[in-house]
Amino acid sequence: MRAEGLVKVFKTTRAVDGVDLAVPRGAIYGLLGPNGAGKTTTVRLLTTLLKPDAGHATIDGIDVVRHPGEVRARIGLTGQYAAVEERLTARENLNLIGRLYHLPRDVVRRRGDELLERFELAEASRRVVKGYSGGMRRRLDIAMSLIARPSVLFLDEPTTGLDPRSRLAMWELIEELERDGTTVLLTTQYLDEADRLAERIVVIDAGRVIAQGTSDELKDQIGGDHLSVSIASADNRTMAMDALSPLTTGTIEIADDGTRLNASIASGHRMVPRAIRALDDAGVDVLTVEVRRPTLDDVFLRLTGKHAGTDTTDPGVFMGSGGFE
Repeated sequence: MRAEGLVKVFKTTRAVDGVDLAVPRGAIYGLLGPNGAGKTTTVRLLTTLLKPDAGHATIDGIDVVRHPGEVRARIGLTGQYAAVEERLTARENLNLIGRLYHLPRDVVRRRGDELLERFELAEASRRVVKGYSGGMRRRLDIAMSLIARPSVLFLDEPTTGLDPRSRLAMWELIEELERDGTTVLLTTQYLDEADRLAERIVVIDAGRVIAQGTSDELKDQIGGDHLSVSIASADNRTMAMDALSPLTTGTIEIADDGTRLNASIASGHRMVPRAIRALDDAGVDVLTVEVRRPTLDDVFLRLTGKHAGTDTTDPGVFMGSGGFE
């Protein structure tokens, strides 16, 4: 899946402003950003629900504007809210999507059985969906998007509104999809979700890609690990700074009453023993040494000036999944 220079304008708002993406087959890529950043609009462009005002995109080498029907035959889509028909059973929902894909009845029945078992819905398959829990609805929603065995699956904030147990189960399902060779583009504002699932993360804000890389690469971009040392006496702070200086990657800051030193370091888990030895050799009495790895929230706050999850408005927000408008 590739996108180059995607642009979408709604009146005076550039919801997507030159987005580039390159997702290899069988990988999970995370599209990370706050509400309103342009994530959903980007998904709509890639899934043929919107036409770009500039740029182009391909799925399996097929242009999404020139050949939308061929693209739709190769993708699955699950939106922010489970788009299931509440008056039907789970099996009937799967049959409905299978017919929309023009799949033979025996294929739909066989594939439906596989998906119901895989998503732990077999026992409830003949129950009307109206009585399902949020987690069950979300599992059924993803099962519906997989009925035609898509090579690329778009998951737009798939765990929104789920309880912690259902969320963890959803993560395990997504990881299983990757093992099966499905390419997944996952949009999320949950940093722990991107950290666990995504092989590579693309950070988007105000419609633009502002950073991308692995989780560790993004964390290293803001200075790596953070070292905090507490010493017994403020009188020794100069000696402590001289001892730690060769090990740090930035300026050493003095906090509290002069007994706490903070600095950025690389490979913190390996630097801790060296820091302790250096301080001991310098004759500095050490009370505590702590190392903290930056989180994706630290990354996002540094890059955008706000925490992920900040609510703004995305003109491209859509309700619906499992099918196409």
